[in-house]
Amino acid sequence: MGRVGLINSGGKSLGDTDLKEAVITAVVNKRAGGMGLISGRKAFQKPMQDGITLLNAIQDVYLDPQITIA
Repeated sequence: MGRVGLINSGGKSLGDTDLKEAVITAVVNKRAGGMGLISGRKAFQKPMQDGITLLNAIQDVYLDPQITIA
């Protein structure tokens, strides 16, 4: 009640650090009560398997019951 869903943007693709940055952003978002992460460029400007790995890592953050609101 009285809360608005928070969705963060993952930002532009920077290369080798994208997976780490996306996971950190997802954890911060979830701990702040957020509902999701927009990850388009970080995931879709990569080879397909790398993009899938990144998306799966973000999903794992939101599915992990040990990561809770701060």
